[in-house]
Amino acid sequence: MHTLRAKMLSVILFTAFLARGAFCAFGYTSSGGNYVVDAGSANTLVFSVSQSSCDIKSIKYRGTELQYYSAGTHVNSGLGSATVSISQISGSSKYIKITCVTSTLTHYMVVREGDSAIYLATYITAEPSIGEPRFIARLLPDKLPSEYPYGDVSNTNGASSAVEGSDVYIVNGQTRSKFYSSTRFIDEDSHCVYGGGDMIHVCIMTPQQESSSGGPFFRDINSNNAGASTNLYNYMNSGHVQTEAYRTGLHGPYLMQFSRSGIPGVKGVDVSWFGELGVTGYVPSSGRGTVSGTATGVPNNLQGVVHFYNNAAQYWAKTGSGASFTSPPMKPGTYTMVLYQTEFKIASTSVTVLAGRTTTANIASTFKTASKSVFKIGEYDGQPTGFRNADKFLRMHPSDSRMSSWGPLTYTVGSSSLSDFPMAVFQSANSPVTIKFTLGSAPGAATLRIATTLSFAGSRPQATVNGWAGPTPGAPNKIDSRGVTRGAYRGYGEIYEVNIPSGKLVAGSNTITISSLSGSSGTTFLSPNFIFDCVELFTT
Repeated sequence: MHTLRAKMLSVILFTAFLARGAFCAFGYTSSGGNYVVDAGSANTLVFSVSQSSCDIKSIKYRGTELQYYSAGTHVNSGLGSATVSISQISGSSKYIKITCVTSTLTHYMVVREGDSAIYLATYITAEPSIGEPRFIARLLPDKLPSEYPYGDVSNTNGASSAVEGSDVYIVNGQTRSKFYSSTRFIDEDSHCVYGGGDMIHVCIMTPQQESSSGGPFFRDINSNNAGASTNLYNYMNSGHVQTEAYRTGLHGPYLMQFSRSGIPGVKGVDVSWFGELGVTGYVPSSGRGTVSGTATGVPNNLQGVVHFYNNAAQYWAKTGSGASFTSPPMKPGTYTMVLYQTEFKIASTSVTVLAGRTTTANIASTFKTASKSVFKIGEYDGQPTGFRNADKFLRMHPSDSRMSSWGPLTYTVGSSSLSDFPMAVFQSANSPVTIKFTLGSAPGAATLRIATTLSFAGSRPQATVNGWAGPTPGAPNKIDSRGVTRGAYRGYGEIYEVNIPSGKLVAGSNTITISSLSGSSGTTFLSPNFIFDCVELFTT
């Protein structure tokens, strides 16, 4: 009797084991106008792709449906129609490749046998007419309600009102926006949505962004819970505070990883096998070269970053011990090579990369530091580091109740803290900022250097020194995009130098005001504004 019960229990457990997908058949079928792909993974990933539109219509992981019902997971907001084909390929592993072709775009979805991931790549020959290239996974919010790494900053579910248009909202008294989920390209690891009883994680990972635009410090939307659906993104090109022309070519490989054991990291991702798949635009490591060298002149308290770019690609590397650096594997070509101290540009040269070779190229700072500084507010790091609200604006709107007062503020050299100086001057909110300082003697001629990171609506700093109005600065390069209200600060990084004649600075008390100058106008935080990097007064 005990033996019979034991056998029956074994059968029940084995059946349950199969039902949970422990043994899966790698392959694909055609059903109802869709290709149904089984990744053959131990944790069971099965998804279906429309044979007419390339939309992912269903994603089942461990038997749980994750795909939002009313919209697909797709490139842009959906290709609309495409020529969709599928094939199974054998190489170092077994793969299934789905190829979706339009007039200017080819999108690939690949599974590798045993992996709970959809590997993706998007090749473009021109900016598509359906909008800026981005991959959007539209998922079920009740299954995947939470976001990583920044929590609820982009969760707009339950919004009571909008602050700006239709992309910044008030939720429980706090401002939320999909823009607040962004991370600098150079810091990108994985960004995820997660939840459910099994604590399922769905993560986007981008091993490199060589065909995107904007450089190492560019940032864009990563995720948001919009109520109807939870959205997970990989933005490839966008006009969100963009400083470069868009690049064409292959975006990727990138991947959508499914797990329940925690948050995967991009460091261990290997996509070298993509060379076995016949993906247009893919350049294997054998067809690439690297650049190594030293980058000198970066202050010890700042990070050295070396950036390479041309019309076809972009790469970057942080400096390590002894100021050394080695680039990622790069496509052959001639590149502009830039050195930053954190994000502040201090040198530029060029370098040529050859396939299969390591090129040695050193770079040194050419930035001229002041030898006789009267005062310096902030640091030349390309960021509004330490200024008021600089610790908050990346994840909330300037109007948020959690923000400290924007002023107008007065900063007294020698007694004020750095947070008494605003990170930005808004023409209709806190202009001007006032700087007070005391001199033991009149210094003669001097220079006021105002380094900025980003301008909106043509705003630039107009300085007045003890009532003397400095020259009117020229308009900065225009970026046709909102900035600080979307949590952005990275622009062209204009530097303005005001030559102060002898006799304008005096022994004793002195006052400098810096206001926003622009031919445009606007209300409150959408008025013309610029973001500070550093303000320094020095004599020659």
